Amino acid sequence: MVPFITIILLFLIALMVFASCIRIVPQAQAMVVERLGAYLDTWGVGIHFKVPFIDRVAKRVLLKEQVVDFPPQPVITKDNVTMKIDTVVFFQITDPKLYAYGVENPIMAIENLTATTLRNIIGDLELDETLTSRETINTKMRAALDVATDPWGIKVNRVELKNIIPPAAIQDAMEKQMKAERERREAILRAEGERESTILVAEGKKRSAILDAEADKEAAILHAEAEKEKRIKEAEGQAEAILKIQQANADGIRMIKEAGADEAVLRIKSLEAFAKAADGKATKIIIPSEIQSMAGLVKSVTEIAAKEDQ
Repeated sequence: MVPFITIILLFLIALMVFASCIRIVPQAQAMVVERLGAYLDTWGVGIHFKVPFIDRVAKRVLLKEQVVDFPPQPVITKDNVTMKIDTVVFFQITDPKLYAYGVENPIMAIENLTATTLRNIIGDLELDETLTSRETINTKMRAALDVATDPWGIKVNRVELKNIIPPAAIQDAMEKQMKAERERREAILRAEGERESTILVAEGKKRSAILDAEADKEAAILHAEAEKEKRIKEAEGQAEAILKIQQANADGIRMIKEAGADEAVLRIKSLEAFAKAADGKATKIIIPSEIQSMAGLVKSVTEIAAKEDQ
């Protein structure tokens, strides 16, 4: 009975030892393996077997990008202003072996390196430059940290200045300056608005005056055209009346000619025309020499004129 229990115990122990020799490495991780205290291999993703009591997993390494937020560090600017700046470092382990054997406590090493690098960079800048040169400071710090952490198997991907905290007196002065600047901008905007309003009013008056002048001009043109049309119509009416009178005279002469009137009748008609020309108002009528030979017919003309007056 005792040997059977012993066999079962030995079997269980062997099973446990065998299970302890199996290692499964998950995604985005790595294992640094040592044999008898010396570096043996770096295991990647998958299943691995180690020799019991000889091999051991010295370190588990996370290969994902990691973020470390360091507390504010006191720094002094070029113009002797003391401020506090806290940084955020984004890094990734690229070589598990160097990370395991490169430096003791890599996170603390990165924190101290970040603080010293930040002091060196800020020491060359004045306060105003520090507040407005975040991108420049980030770039310089990333480059310096990346070079310094490369022997530790660490790659610094990005460094960001999270907060820049100047002294209370500087903050108060900055707030007053910002308030004065906002008031100045408000005054400028108000003045520009009033100027724009004045310009718009003046332009409106100018446009109104131009439109009024154009309207007066159009009215004058239309009046002139109407007067012109009126005069043309009157002239055309007068011309048409004269034409009709001349046409009537021509028709009368033609009818006389067609009736076969002799020269004496024509001369009498001429005298009648002169009588009508006088219209009873003229005191003297000049008769052409051709008609003077008709002295014998003057009496007849006088009688005709008397009849017409009656």
